[in-house]
Amino acid sequence: MIEISYNVILNQKFEKTLLEDTLHATLKNQTTPEEVSVSVLLTDDEEIRALNHQYRGFDAPTDVLSFDVHERDPETGLLHLGEIVVSIPYAAKQAKKNSHPLEAEVQLLIIHGVLHLLGHDHAEAKEKEKMWTAQSEILTELGLGNIKISQ
Repeated sequence: MIEISYNVILNQKFEKTLLEDTLHATLKNQTTPEEVSVSVLLTDDEEIRALNHQYRGFDAPTDVLSFDVHERDPETGLLHLGEIVVSIPYAAKQAKKNSHPLEAEVQLLIIHGVLHLLGHDHAEAKEKEKMWTAQSEILTELGLGNIKISQ
């Protein structure tokens, strides 16, 4: 189950199927059982800045945050992997910088967030290479193999 929500101040909306397909492609690529849930919040720079400050100690906006939960929902029995928060204004700046559509940047950030929920990291060079390879594979599966992944 995928829950997508928007900060009320955002005017930008995305096709629900585009976001769901991105999540499903990522889970399938990582051979994750389909019986999981993930929540996605699309928000603004101010909200993500506040979350980044509260949970990571960085008082600045960022593109995406992942909050690992990995608990079973007692009502549905689904394993809730966690929550992903994406800043749409931050994503828009990155999309413009990398000369690709905002939708593609949001897809990349959702992939990135899900990979973090599944235990990937990019703190060390070897981990980063593995994570960036997975991102590239998933983007290619989605027909976005030409999307530049920022280092």
